Amino acid sequence: MDTHQMAWNKKVADVIIQNLEKRRMEGSYADTAAQAGQEVLAMIPPDATVYRSGSMTTTNLGLWDRLAELPGVTLIDPYQPGLSPEESFEARRRGLTADVMVASTNAITMDGKLVNLDGMGNRAAAMIFGPHKVILVVGMNKVAPDLESAIARVKHYAAPVNSIRIGYKNPCTETGICADCRSPQRICNMWSIIEGHMLKGRIHVKLVGETLGY
Repeated sequence: MDTHQMAWNKKVADVIIQNLEKRRMEGSYADTAAQAGQEVLAMIPPDATVYRSGSMTTTNLGLWDRLAELPGVTLIDPYQPGLSPEESFEARRRGLTADVMVASTNAITMDGKLVNLDGMGNRAAAMIFGPHKVILVVGMNKVAPDLESAIARVKHYAAPVNSIRIGYKNPCTETGICADCRSPQRICNMWSIIEGHMLKGRIHVKLVGETLGY
């Protein structure tokens, strides 16, 4: 990566981390995805139950196979091949009581707000309440200057791209542009904006100086 881009990433990450701390959340920074993966694995307590989200960021890091190999760790995986829709739904419900959730966020603002848009709501719900620890791996490509631009990023970029990735038959998968549809497969149903937490340090944001996820 360009050295100037690396320097910018680190400076901006430092500002965001300071703002997360003001909001009673934690933050840390890794230059590379490989470094971030190792540091996330080191944060998983022995014998923990870990809830897997549908995050492409964490999938691309190869975290899930490595997490499942940690001694005593039980992975709650709604995306395990062969699960029926009912079994996948029940895994999502169990994930709300996991020890740790590992996911990403659709956008993060410079002042430390976490912005997400869900189809079913299980990811946003678990971020807000349930698992004892939430670890969010966030590429610096998801940084937005403010709340308005974060919402625009999610609605007009992340949601259509993810809809295309999953293969849903929504208007945005045809045009790439949000049509504010009412499709049964609409993935833009539930907004969440996390501005802080009463439980200090429950949410840890691992910022990464690479482009990760959408």
